[in-house]
Amino acid sequence: MIWAYRILFLPLLLILLPRYILRMKRRGGYREGFGTRFGNLPHLPPKKAGVRRIWLQAVSVGEIFAAGPLIRELQKDPGLEIFLTTTTSTGYALARERFRDQVVGLAYFPLDFFPFSLRTWRRVQPDLCLLMESELWPEHLHQAASRGTPLILINARISDRSYGRLSALAFLTERLLNKFSRILAASEDDADRFIQLGADESIVDTSGNIKLDVNLEPILDDNARAALRDELGLYTPGSGGTGPKEYPPLILGSSTWPGEESALLRMLQRARKEGLACQLLIVPRHMERREEIRKTLEEFSFSFHFRTAGEAGTPVDVAVADTTGELLMFTQLADMVFVGKSLPTNDGGQTPIEAAAFGKALLYGPYMSNFRTLARHLVDSDAAIVVGDDVDLADQALMLLKDRGRRAKVGGNALKWHAANRGAVRKTLEAIKETVARIDGNRSNRQ
Repeated sequence: MIWAYRILFLPLLLILLPRYILRMKRRGGYREGFGTRFGNLPHLPPKKAGVRRIWLQAVSVGEIFAAGPLIRELQKDPGLEIFLTTTTSTGYALARERFRDQVVGLAYFPLDFFPFSLRTWRRVQPDLCLLMESELWPEHLHQAASRGTPLILINARISDRSYGRLSALAFLTERLLNKFSRILAASEDDADRFIQLGADESIVDTSGNIKLDVNLEPILDDNARAALRDELGLYTPGSGGTGPKEYPPLILGSSTWPGEESALLRMLQRARKEGLACQLLIVPRHMERREEIRKTLEEFSFSFHFRTAGEAGTPVDVAVADTTGELLMFTQLADMVFVGKSLPTNDGGQTPIEAAAFGKALLYGPYMSNFRTLARHLVDSDAAIVVGDDVDLADQALMLLKDRGRRAKVGGNALKWHAANRGAVRKTLEAIKETVARIDGNRSNRQ
């Protein structure tokens, strides 16, 4: 099977390469460390006697944030060291900023082609590999199996779309899943799906979602929140233009995708027609869409400001945070949050977790398959409201703007839900430590 994959990989890569290069050009930031995708790693220190090296792969910004508490806990153990890889340029930049001094090495995950993967494995020489969520790279898994290196799939989850694709390749999927020593599912539903796809029940456990344990940093106090809103232009002058600034209710579009900015702007338009004071902060999922978003804004009569242009000199109706790694800060400014990639024609949903952790009233569309279980539990806990389309989004947002008590209740329920569902990092850490102990035990028995 692995040779068939190796033969097919190169022509498929050549077919997909133009699209891949275009995406890299749009997003930018890929130049630094690019050679590590081909196994050209920077110098790694030699492995120390008695110290186990863990290779942790976290795809992008969300996974890097989620892995933070786990990295910090693992780092406390002098018998462990971490080699960290990521896939996207934004993930790489965040990893360098946050964890460069906490890991033994940092690189892009190699292309899953035999010579690149082999070169990386020979240089890293991990004792244990951790993959996050649903990464099933055949060559990577084969390299681990051929060396007898344990693999753990952590925070494991399967979206509806991925489940359909993997089901269509049931024979291949089963073989890949059973190369793992452990599969730590983010929910009971996800655990059931892995078993249905062929994973042996004995290797599947439910640990919970480690994104619920993410560190909410930095926490902004009242003065810092006011200062950030001032920078973004999200305030109104005091009465007569001479009184203290006022901060009307703020709606956040969190990690929005195409079409969702228009829906939010129509919602703001309706709110203004009904005499409701409010402002809008849009944080697009991909900052390279800024010109597309600018054209959308120009179709409306609102004043607007882009964060990359510097500080706003005057108050605006709409601010666009076209930056990376600042969503946690922006979430703290909001009175309610719309979660992106959830309105048609988008599908999958972005994470609602950080907004829930800050006790914000949540709104999202019907297509949250990437966070299917979490989204359902939030609604069941009266901590989120599902909107069917852009008209329903405006209806529900205006209801929350008018009813401050209802808004506070939904946000309070979200905060309670988040507090009640933490603990996945501890369970994941226990599984890792158990596996490391088994590695040490096996080596002792061979000596």
